[in-house]
Amino acid sequence: MPPVYDVVIIGAGPTGINCGIEAHKAGLSYIILEKGLLVNSLYHFPTNMTFFSTSVNLEIGGIPFISHNDKPTRKEALEYYRRLSAHYKLNIQYDTEVISARSVENINEIVSSRGTVLAKYIIVATGFYDQPRMLEIPGEALPKVKHYYDDPHPYIGRNIVVVGGANSACDVALETWQSGANVTMVVRDKSLYEKVKYWILPNIKNRIKEGSIKAFFSSTITHIHPDQVDIQTPDGLVNIKNDYVLAMTGYMPDFPLLERLGIKIASDDNRIPVHNLETLKTENPNIYVAGVVNGGMKTSKYFIENTRHHAKLIIDQIAS
Repeated sequence: MPPVYDVVIIGAGPTGINCGIEAHKAGLSYIILEKGLLVNSLYHFPTNMTFFSTSVNLEIGGIPFISHNDKPTRKEALEYYRRLSAHYKLNIQYDTEVISARSVENINEIVSSRGTVLAKYIIVATGFYDQPRMLEIPGEALPKVKHYYDDPHPYIGRNIVVVGGANSACDVALETWQSGANVTMVVRDKSLYEKVKYWILPNIKNRIKEGSIKAFFSSTITHIHPDQVDIQTPDGLVNIKNDYVLAMTGYMPDFPLLERLGIKIASDDNRIPVHNLETLKTENPNIYVAGVVNGGMKTSKYFIENTRHHAKLIIDQIAS
């Protein structure tokens, strides 16, 4: 029979790491199950990304986060979380996808792609970056459609469409344009999101105003073809030449996984996992949810910096 851990943590992102650190400090036995890499979502962020938060506001585990500037880069964040993992010798099992869980006599049996793990408690810290919001239009399955952005180099000299008007879309539009892409933005709303990073918003607005970056507002893509896209605009249907579509339309939690774990999802549009806001317990008293996954579809509600307390809050309950 495999050992029974005090707690299994699903996800080795910043929140999962923080939960592991707090479990370590409390003397609890634990294992972190991660289907990909350490801070898998951060690793897949754009290569040149800069955080909106300061390094101080991202610190966890009592370990200082040192960055060259006030706002750290993706590269600096990856280094920071590597140092945290090494410092606390975190017990992380990588390439392990959790499939389901069930409770048997107050012990949770967690079935994963690498076998079954037993634990008294489960903390779900899976974030939302692994699940892009799909456009759900013809042609979305073409290889030229990307829901994640990495680096501007592949788009030099190409006709690209960036879908969206929030932080990611504005970052991508500017960086690819500066590298030599012919950029068109398609924004569903009548204007760009007003909470775009303050050092980005004036720049992107000016580029649109001068015509360097074309933009269709109150518009949607209706069909993606191998060499063009169809855009429904207030003035009618427009067809433009296109090599790539970068759909920066946001992401959402892995709702099927949450449901397989027995976590209820609110039936409204926000689809928030049902949990006690004070304790972070789900309706199953042995399962907690932590981090940005707690916001459901309200993905702009929670961030690393305003969920850092989740780990200690949960572990203190488990250890008491």
